[in-house]
Amino acid sequence: MFENLTEKLTGIFQRLSGKGRLTDKDIDEALRQVRLSLLEADVNFKVARDFVAQVRERALGSDVLESLTPGQQVIKIVYEELTSLLTGADHKLTPSSRPPTVLLLAGLQGSGKTTTAAKLALHLRRQGQRSLLIAADLRRPAAILQLETLGKQLDVPVYSEEPQSSSAVQVSRAGVKRAEQLGVNWAIIDTGGRLHIDDDLMEELEAIKSAVSPHEILLVIDAMTGQDAVNAAQEFHKRVSLTGLIVSKLDGDARGGAALSVTRVTGVPIKYVGVGERPDGLEPFYPDRMASRILAMGDVLTLIEKAQQAVDEKEAKELERKFRQANFDLEDFLKQIQNLKKMGSLSQIMEMVPGFNRLSKRLPNADLEEGQIKRVEAIIRSMTPQERHNPDMLNGSRRRRIALGSGTTAQEVNQLLNQFRQTQKMLRQLSRTRNPRSLMNMFR
Repeated sequence: MFENLTEKLTGIFQRLSGKGRLTDKDIDEALRQVRLSLLEADVNFKVARDFVAQVRERALGSDVLESLTPGQQVIKIVYEELTSLLTGADHKLTPSSRPPTVLLLAGLQGSGKTTTAAKLALHLRRQGQRSLLIAADLRRPAAILQLETLGKQLDVPVYSEEPQSSSAVQVSRAGVKRAEQLGVNWAIIDTGGRLHIDDDLMEELEAIKSAVSPHEILLVIDAMTGQDAVNAAQEFHKRVSLTGLIVSKLDGDARGGAALSVTRVTGVPIKYVGVGERPDGLEPFYPDRMASRILAMGDVLTLIEKAQQAVDEKEAKELERKFRQANFDLEDFLKQIQNLKKMGSLSQIMEMVPGFNRLSKRLPNADLEEGQIKRVEAIIRSMTPQERHNPDMLNGSRRRRIALGSGTTAQEVNQLLNQFRQTQKMLRQLSRTRNPRSLMNMFR
């Protein structure tokens, strides 16, 4: 989502870093470009203005202008101010001392509340906490069925009632009582979508709040709706006193300014971000990590956390042993592809690699396509276990059979095998090499 903003900001800072010394004029011109980039990314005008003013005040100090690396000092200031811009109150959920903790989800129509409720239940379960999903959206056709289906897929209980004989307030109250009976940690209430200018629906939300006294009231906002999402968040906060925000569809191709503006405008912290349609596509929000991604500095901590979730420790040790002994085969390669897919899309993972924004411009587009990974996976799956363990046995007829079975060409099969042999050769060299200088020469 922040790809265009990241590209423009990194271009501005590269020009600054190329100068030995900076003048007031250099900083003013750079910050003018920063302000334009923020406005083009749909950041709130006042937020962009105040942000640039803060950076300018700090950047014109003698510590920067007289520094040996003034460009790097400016980047450091921008990073710190961007982190401050994204920082609200507590960005973590606050559980009640007496379970269940009641969590109320609200938002506009189509913001992704129902899928977010299920994602949140899965996220909490991975932390060892059980949840009950409460279907209090009685207006949208099939909303109850959608939540029940998601609950069944994730093995999370769902409380629901017939919409003809109940109300959202009654369902919410009865659902919380059911959560108490089940002894779960969280009661997550999925309410219906509503416009913030619709008094009747906003009064219903206020009535639900009064009936169940939620500990957390989270507004789900669609990152692709721009400044309208910020305006809606302001009005919801006035009516029901939000404790946090969940920004959905952050993996979309919109400009993303709403995510940068909403906390500063409303004073409400972002607690989670949605990064895909998959049930595990929900991430805790960390202001410093998001600022680092936007400035193309990567997000190594989140990358490590995702890898720890996707890779089994025993399997990782076995793979390390195979690397050391140069026994890595196509079966192992297939497992690594599957682990990579568990971590999210390739583009999301690459965003977390420091400096990848600049490196990606030098790589062929085919190397970054999700379809390329799927083709590689299809080719390996079309091999027998024996062929995966011993690729040298793949003669011409076997390769034609694999190409036919995977829907690819013999040329693509040959290309994969050649690349794999090069990888094996490199691993053998690594396993035999102990001299650091020799290791460096291998990658030149």
